[in-house]
Amino acid sequence: MKRKTFFRGIHPADGKALSQECPIRSFRPEGGEFIFPLSAHIGAPAVPIVQPGERVLLGQMIAKPGGFVSAAIHSSVSGTVKAIQPRTTVMGETRDSIVIENDGKYELFPGVGEKKDPGSPEEIRKDVQSAGIIGLGGAGFPTHVKLTVKDDSKVEYVIVNGAECEPYLTSDYRMMMERPDELVEGLKIILSLFPNARGVIAIEDNKPEAIRLLIERTASESRITVQPLVTKYPQGGERMLIHAVTGRDINSSMLPYDAGCIVDNVATVIAVYRAVVWNEPLTTTVMTVTGDAVNKPGNFELPVGCSHQLLLDEAGGFSVSPEKVISGGPMMGTALFTLDIPVQKTTSSILAFAVDPVASHPSGPCIHCGRCVAACPEQLIPQMMQDAADHDDFARFEALGGMECIECGSCTAVCPAHRTLTQSFKYGRQSVRRLRQQAAAKK
Repeated sequence: MKRKTFFRGIHPADGKALSQECPIRSFRPEGGEFIFPLSAHIGAPAVPIVQPGERVLLGQMIAKPGGFVSAAIHSSVSGTVKAIQPRTTVMGETRDSIVIENDGKYELFPGVGEKKDPGSPEEIRKDVQSAGIIGLGGAGFPTHVKLTVKDDSKVEYVIVNGAECEPYLTSDYRMMMERPDELVEGLKIILSLFPNARGVIAIEDNKPEAIRLLIERTASESRITVQPLVTKYPQGGERMLIHAVTGRDINSSMLPYDAGCIVDNVATVIAVYRAVVWNEPLTTTVMTVTGDAVNKPGNFELPVGCSHQLLLDEAGGFSVSPEKVISGGPMMGTALFTLDIPVQKTTSSILAFAVDPVASHPSGPCIHCGRCVAACPEQLIPQMMQDAADHDDFARFEALGGMECIECGSCTAVCPAHRTLTQSFKYGRQSVRRLRQQAAAKK
């Protein structure tokens, strides 16, 4: 089968060998505080429906959606609500959070885990909403919103993002290898919402065993195919994936629906299956813990709300004192200043490195080599965009296409002068959004 891809991109060392053959291990801490930020998804914050001192059970809703574009939150443990108070999140922000003391019993809320038949499209969407499912590829967009479109008949592709293009991460690969039937059944449930769509499971060709297994498991499915992709970063980006699979293009002002597509991550599709068939709300996540400073790299399924520190301890702690610890992938993840922060639904990994390559290579002046231009998957001119952003020339930044940047870090990775390009673009994009909001408020 012909491999597909997008224009430009880069080929970083993937580091996946450290954990790709490590089966998913279940990790259930015996105690500790579990923290559930109310703003852990795109959209309106969730609204607490429990009170301090109240005992809750695993799978019980503890915060309801704050609007249509919002997501419910369920307790991932049984225990007592200690407080509803501001706590620090992965991004370093302080967010109102529900704090639960885990009693270690993991007592289930009635009805959770009971098998049922998928209902009508309306009932399926309601089940997905009630389960608090959000995009688990990183963005955190409520899945029921994504599955609720103007015209179901105009969706031509439901694409499962199995690229997992970020270096070091292997949790999606392990789910494809260990839970292929749940993935296929979840995709069939989503396809039942869109009568004219076909399902495509898109996987980079550095995962040949996953490609082989899923081709085998979908051989009798007339509406599902497996599409091998060229291994290249950022192949898993939504725009790149849509172009590779369909040849269609979208920009920052468009949604995948505008190209006739729905795109969901592997973990999200499995979560849909578990919610619709087994009445399971989203209370766990599968994470990779890896890097040359980790004692026992591996993949773990753990309750949302658990601290990063507890998970790292389960992986044997640090083998050496790391210079850098990252939540998420090395290209788009967030450097951590503490491990005393909660794992969220979208948290994909803990990476720990003995040497920080950024700190060891200070930024120098641009040498106008053009490597950043050759790497940019959005076909932008990064060195000019950085100059505009660094000089607060946001009109020029916009004119150069700065809002089309997906902050993938490809330009920064290939820059021989080690320019902090992506950091400048984050600042530029945040500034433009703020100025737009201010202008809109004056109207």
